Amino acid sequence: MAVKLKTKLTVGLIFLFGVILIFGILGTIYINRLSRDADLILKDNYESILYSNNMLKALEVVNTRKDALEIFERNLKKQEVNITEPGEKELTEDIRKNFEELKADPKDPSNYSEIRQSVHQVMDLNTSAIFRKNAVARETAGNAKRWLAIVFTILTLVSFTFIFNLPGIISGPIQSLSDGIREIANKNYSKRIYLKQKDELGDLAIAFNSMAEKLDLYEHSNIAKMQFEKSRIETIINQMRDGIIGLDANRNILFLNVVAQKLLGLKENEIVGKYAPDIALKNDLMRKLLQTSEDKMDLKIYFDNKEGFFNKDILDVTNNKEVIGQVIVLRNITIFHELNEAKTNFIATVSHELKTPISSIKMSTRLLSDERTGPLTADQTELVNSIGDDADRLLKITSELINMAQVETGNIQFNLQPTPVVSIVEDALDAVQIQARQKNIAVKTNIPPVTPMIQADKEKTTWVLINLLTNAIKYSFESSVIEISVTSQNDRVEISVKDHGRGIDEKYLPRVFDRYFKVPGSLERSRTGLGLAISKEFIEAQGGKIRVQSRLGEGSEFGFSFERLS
Repeated sequence: MAVKLKTKLTVGLIFLFGVILIFGILGTIYINRLSRDADLILKDNYESILYSNNMLKALEVVNTRKDALEIFERNLKKQEVNITEPGEKELTEDIRKNFEELKADPKDPSNYSEIRQSVHQVMDLNTSAIFRKNAVARETAGNAKRWLAIVFTILTLVSFTFIFNLPGIISGPIQSLSDGIREIANKNYSKRIYLKQKDELGDLAIAFNSMAEKLDLYEHSNIAKMQFEKSRIETIINQMRDGIIGLDANRNILFLNVVAQKLLGLKENEIVGKYAPDIALKNDLMRKLLQTSEDKMDLKIYFDNKEGFFNKDILDVTNNKEVIGQVIVLRNITIFHELNEAKTNFIATVSHELKTPISSIKMSTRLLSDERTGPLTADQTELVNSIGDDADRLLKITSELINMAQVETGNIQFNLQPTPVVSIVEDALDAVQIQARQKNIAVKTNIPPVTPMIQADKEKTTWVLINLLTNAIKYSFESSVIEISVTSQNDRVEISVKDHGRGIDEKYLPRVFDRYFKVPGSLERSRTGLGLAISKEFIEAQGGKIRVQSRLGEGSEFGFSFERLS
C-alpha cells in the first residue's frame, strides 16, 4: 500500500510530539515523587527534631530564664500536631505529662531526666525516619535515572533513524527533480527520473517523465519542421532578384542570398559569422550598405557583366519591441531605370521633333496675319489667332518636356556666374508684362536700392521667376495685385512672388513640386504639371532652396533663395 508523503510527514511530527510528551510526563512524575519525599523529610521529621532541640534548650534554662517554660510550651504544642512516626505519640504524651508536673513546681528537678529521655527518644525516632526516607528518595532518584536513560536511549535511536531517513525521503527526490529540470532547461529532453516511492514525489516523477517525453517528441518534430521551413525560405530568398543580407543584433553576418553574393563579390561561407564593419573595410558596397544616412539615392552596381540599379532598404527585426537583427534588402530597380530612361528619351525625342513643326505653324500664322499677304475675314482672323495661341501652348509644353528630359538625363548644363538679382527680376517682369496687362493686374516690386549678387545661371533662374509670375497671373483675379520682393537675411537672398488669388489647400502643399501633379479643381487643363517640378530642379541644382506658402482663399507666395555673394 502506497504511503503518501503527507502521511509520512504527519507520522514524523506526531513521533516528535510523542518524544516530547513522554519525556515531559516521566520527568514530571519523578520530580513530583522526589519533591514529595523531600517535603516529608522536611515537614515531618526535621521539624520534630527542631522542636525537640528547642525544648531541650528551654529545659536547661528553666531556673534562669522566666520565659523558658513558655518556649518549652510553644515547641511542645507544635510537636503535638506534627506526630508522623509510630511511637512518637506516646513519647510526646510522656513529655506532656512530665512537663505539666514541672509547671506545677518549676523548682523541683526530679522529672528533668524523664523529660530529657522522652525528648531524645523523639529526636532519635525522627532521625531514624530521616535516614529511612532519604534512602527511599535515593531509590526513587535512581529509578528515575534508569527509566529516563532507557527511554532517552530508545527515543534517541528512533529519532536518529527518523532524522537520517526522512530528509532523504524528501531531499533525494527533490534533488533528482531539480537535476531533471536543469537538464530540460538545457534542452536535454532525453532525461528521465526513476523513483521507487509511491507517494506524491513518485507521482511528480511520473508527470516529469511524461512531460520530458512530449517535449522530446515536440523538439524533434519542430526541428524537422524548422529544417523544412529553413530550406524553403532559403530557396525562396535565393530565387529572388533582390539582394538580401541578414545581420544579427551585433551586426554579425547571418546569411547572404545568391544575388547579394554576386553584388558583393563574396561567398556566403567565407563571411557568415563575421563582423560586417570588418568586411566593409575591404568592400566598398558593404560600406555603403552599412551607412545609416537617410539618403535614398539609387545605387549603380556593375555585376554579371552589366550595369544595374538597386535601392537599399534596411529592415529591423524585432522581438517584443527589442531589435534583434537587421535585414538589408537591395531591390533590383534596373528595369524601372530602363523604362524611365526609355520614357525620358521618348519624351525628349518627341518634344524635339515637335518643336520644329510647331515653330513653322507659329511662323505661318504670323504670315497669315500680315496684311501684305492679303486681307482676312473676321472669322479667318479669329481662327488664325486661335491657331497661334494653341501653337504657343504647344511650344511651351514641348519646352518644359525638353527641360525635364535634360534634368532627368543629367544633360542639362548650368552656367553659374555672379549675377545681379535686379537683372533677373527685370528680365522676368519684361517677359510677363503683356499677360499682366491682359488681366489688368498690377505688378508691384519691393526691391532695395542696392541689390546683392548671387552665384547662379541667369537664364534658368529667370525662367523659374517667369514661371512663378506666370502662375501668379494665371491664378489671380482680374484687376488684382502681384508683389515681387527681394529680401536678404542670414547671408541669403530670396526672391518671392505673392498673389492674392484663390490659393492652394494646405494638404496639397507638400506635392506642388512633384512632377505631373496638378492641384485638384484647377481650371487650367493644358498644364503639364512640370513647371514647378522643373523650377525646383533648376534652383536646387544651383545650390538654392525653393518654398511655398499658401492658404485657401488668401493667395499664394512662392520664393527661392541663394547664398549672397556681396
